[in-house]
Amino acid sequence: QKEPEFVEVACRHFPGKIIVGIDARDGLVAVKGWVEVSEQKATDLAQKMKGYGIAGFIFTDISRDGMLQGPNLESIKDFAESAQLPVIASGGVSRLEDIKNLAKLESYGVEGVIIGKALYDKALSFKEARDILHAG
Repeated sequence: QKEPEFVEVACRHFPGKIIVGIDARDGLVAVKGWVEVSEQKATDLAQKMKGYGIAGFIFTDISRDGMLQGPNLESIKDFAESAQLPVIASGGVSRLEDIKNLAKLESYGVEGVIIGKALYDKALSFKEARDILHAG
């Protein structure tokens, strides 16, 4: 959000190779290390970035990141549905059920998930997560 022209130039130099991370709280873009929440909707910023020719998004719901409370499925679904590009969801995954629920959003464009604290704290293992996804 701070330097959108950088993204535009990067997309011209590396077409179809740039993924943009958007951090949001209550649907609004979070900035400055999540200290501030702007007045810009995450979906509006996504549309602007999409116009530059990006390949997809990493979408983090910062109200859930690192909290092990489960991802905000509604927020992720709304963002992915609006973005209409591949989305990697981030924030809140704490158990295998969360991964299963995110996998159900694939038809909306959710193609991956970032799992951090749950792996670090051993709340779930990479093998379990991988197996759940390969089981279909």
